[in-house]
Amino acid sequence: MIRLVDSSLRDGMHSVRHSFSPEQVALVAAGLDRAGVDAIEVSHGDGVGGSSIQYGKAAFSDEALIEAAASVVQRAQIAALLLPGIGTLTRLQAAQRLGASVARVATHCTEADIAEQHIGWAAEHGMRAIGFLMMSHMIEPAELAVQARLMESYGASVVYIVDSAGAMVPRTAAERVRALRDGLDGATEVGFHAHNNLGCGVGNALAAADAGATWLDGSLRGLGAGAGNAQLEVLAAALERSGHATGVELFPLMDVAEDVVASLMERPQIIDRTALSLGYAGVYSSFLLHAERAAAKFGVEPRAVLMELGRRRIVGGQEDMIIDAAAQLAADSHPAPTGSSGSA
Repeated sequence: MIRLVDSSLRDGMHSVRHSFSPEQVALVAAGLDRAGVDAIEVSHGDGVGGSSIQYGKAAFSDEALIEAAASVVQRAQIAALLLPGIGTLTRLQAAQRLGASVARVATHCTEADIAEQHIGWAAEHGMRAIGFLMMSHMIEPAELAVQARLMESYGASVVYIVDSAGAMVPRTAAERVRALRDGLDGATEVGFHAHNNLGCGVGNALAAADAGATWLDGSLRGLGAGAGNAQLEVLAAALERSGHATGVELFPLMDVAEDVVASLMERPQIIDRTALSLGYAGVYSSFLLHAERAAAKFGVEPRAVLMELGRRRIVGGQEDMIIDAAAQLAADSHPAPTGSSGSA
């Protein structure tokens, strides 16, 4: 059985500038619950506590949004994402009090050790603790498995491969799932979170399922950072056709995508040259809007900014470097005039 997790109300926040209201969250969550989705992730796009000048100010608090979602679901679990250094245990405790029963603790793929406190607390206090290894394309499968074992040792019952940049293809996604499946205890499940910047979101999730992943993320209409996430309603249909049971009712899922989420989107989730550049450069998907704004400010091309960020191997949490890269590109294209070379 594949468990489907919806990220429309967390990753999708990046696409709407973190503006969803409690009423909108409740409407989407109720529809997902009716369709039988296992878990619904709710928070700022960068997790609980992410509302800030650096990551983007949210229109409403994480707590208000989590409470709104929890108030309307009958079957689905509410999940909260936390990035150590952005979110705190206090925020996670508040999320649990308001109805979140799943804690997804996310770190860069080489920094699992910073999640020990948060995963441990969640596991000890009755939440399902899930480890999230972001930007998983940046290290080899064997190295990723080492990091996954750390999260498992802290109490994670599921460890995710997170293709934050949408840089993977089905082969590389499957290789990483197999490495975790072989390296973790048999009772620990493997998850996969796909972005669609190379157009491989659903294909990567299917490859992950075939390789042994039992938790898969998606979002309605693909709503998410960059070119969006694996489109949940499409993924559900493709999994069914591939012989993977999900327990999700497809038509109600399609209806909430079409009748509710489509009207909330600021723009369609498409793979334009900027989004494609994210995946090609291996850059964090949530950098898209930040890069577009920085490029406009300094009069450079967003694609050039993203390629420079990829060259520098900039990762989530280093959003300030987007401005630096754009400014440097502008300076390089318009060098300051040199002084006179004549002798005195």
